[in-house]
Amino acid sequence: MSGGTPVGGGYMRQRHSQGYASSGDDLEDDACSRSRPASPTSPRNRKWIEIMENFLWLASATFIIYYGDGHSNLIYLLWHDGRIRRLPLYLGMVGVGLNVVIFFYSSMSAWSVRRLDEKWELNSISALPFVTLLGLVAFCLFSFALWPIWSFLTLPLLFTLFMACMVIFPYISTGTFQPQYDMFRTD
Repeated sequence: MSGGTPVGGGYMRQRHSQGYASSGDDLEDDACSRSRPASPTSPRNRKWIEIMENFLWLASATFIIYYGDGHSNLIYLLWHDGRIRRLPLYLGMVGVGLNVVIFFYSSMSAWSVRRLDEKWELNSISALPFVTLLGLVAFCLFSFALWPIWSFLTLPLLFTLFMACMVIFPYISTGTFQPQYDMFRTD
């Protein structure tokens, strides 16, 4: 870091002087000479533990969906089994659908904002308590609806399906987003 004039606990850059500190050399400005961090579009290296965890969540969810209660798969059970309480199941599905709509709306509105510091100040932060409460209510409704089939195993079953959705969700894209370059911005 280059030297400068001490001002209020920090250093102020001297951009318009011939040199920094006492030397007469014309040094580069710190902002230009620092290496830039990797762009968020570049793929990051994943550790094998993270890949194994994701694979286990997806394999567990596939097992749950394929085997269901041991006699029928989960999809058939949800449509045809008389042991399921239908009203809580449908209300839970509505809650999950509303959460998905709010997630997509928040992500689309965040991409439309140009400044980075304004992205999360819009509605994604204000919608967070509502989304959390809606998710907890949907989880409780699903637990109540599916309890007659799996009893106490309903809770880990639903949590496993939730985690599999969280593994898949980042890979679902609604379109390609291009970075926006503003040449004439003054902020």
